[in-house]
Amino acid sequence: MHGDRVDFEEPGIGQLVSQLAGDAREMAQAELALVKARAAVAVTRYKWAAVYFGIASVLSLAALIALLVGLIMTLATLIGPGWATLAVVGSVFVIAGILAMIGSARLNRKVGA
Repeated sequence: MHGDRVDFEEPGIGQLVSQLAGDAREMAQAELALVKARAAVAVTRYKWAAVYFGIASVLSLAALIALLVGLIMTLATLIGPGWATLAVVGSVFVIAGILAMIGSARLNRKVGA
């Protein structure tokens, strides 16, 4: 067996380039599958976070409405229901207006300022 010579034929340039292209294609497909899997995990995580934030927002709004109704009912014993409603709604509009002006000023502010 020591004296036997095995002829080993090396692949040609064309075959090497073809194999390299196939390997690159497989690697690109594997990378794409990995990116898709990561995106699916992120979408699921963010979807549930958005659901919980939405529920929290609705509950916060309900609590704020209950607070305002309670404030109106409390003031109604002092100044009457109509005036109490007017006072609470007017105060809320003033606060909302101030917050809107602050937000508008932040939007109009220059980036470097």
